[in-house]
Amino acid sequence: MTMLSTSPKTGSFEQGRIKSTLGWGWGFATSSGQAMLAVSIVLFVIVTAMLAFGAYATDTYLTSFDPLKMNIRTRLEAPSAEHWMGTDKIGRDVLARVIAGSWISLSVSFAVLLVAAIIGTSVGLIAGYVGGITDEILMRITDLFLAFPALILAAAIATSFGGGMVSTTVALAAVFWPWYTRLIRSRVLSLKQQDFIAASRCLGASHTRLIFSSLLPMVWPLVIVQATTDVGFVILAASGLSFLGLGAQPPTPEWGAMIFDSLTHQPASWWLAVFPGGAIATVAIGFNLLGDSLRDHLDPSLGASEAGV
Repeated sequence: MTMLSTSPKTGSFEQGRIKSTLGWGWGFATSSGQAMLAVSIVLFVIVTAMLAFGAYATDTYLTSFDPLKMNIRTRLEAPSAEHWMGTDKIGRDVLARVIAGSWISLSVSFAVLLVAAIIGTSVGLIAGYVGGITDEILMRITDLFLAFPALILAAAIATSFGGGMVSTTVALAAVFWPWYTRLIRSRVLSLKQQDFIAASRCLGASHTRLIFSSLLPMVWPLVIVQATTDVGFVILAASGLSFLGLGAQPPTPEWGAMIFDSLTHQPASWWLAVFPGGAIATVAIGFNLLGDSLRDHLDPSLGASEAGV
């Protein structure tokens, strides 16, 4: 009887949350021209990536051509009605490979940022809240990672793991987490001086409760904004590692690897680099615009100067 009486309330609560989330999303998407453009680009990219992954999982493909099947008779054909983005040096359709590569680039980027945000936010919260010698030790370790040029450090880590997409993910996560640590620590140092933290302490709140119930909800908008903005940078970095031969290995249709394969045929076969490069640029621009719009919508006080700490 209890279950029957409470389930309608539970269902109504869940429906209310869904409606509230959809309403917030619609309000954000229509809040400005930049937000509308950003949401359009990002939705297009994500839907394309999901369809591409579905095609990969079911051993099919979205276009008329298999992105991995070679056809020497049609090698290096310029864009045409049959091959909208031309073909590569062994006759594979470039459009099919660009679409197939979308889920690879996005999945690597999301995996890198998930790991980097979790590690960086955790370390930043602890360092900023505890302070003292703990803060010094954690921040010196963070500075050690930041002392090396990002791409060189990522390349060294990827090389030590033998290359490949897993190595790329580990290498880029190791490069990006320190930025989240510094960002969150700076925010926590400011927040823990506020009156609501002092009031919580007076009421007997434990350190764990202060961190997870008081501080974490205040810093998560900053993490989301930074992660959204970083999607483009991670894709560029992953493409750079693939360009160097440390990321995706042939015949994986990854955008950076496609650009690397095109070098020996430039500038005559310009389409080999223009279209995968255009895909990278589109994703980077879309997510950067989305990050800026989210920053203004979630918390206008998170200005560009603070988001870049």
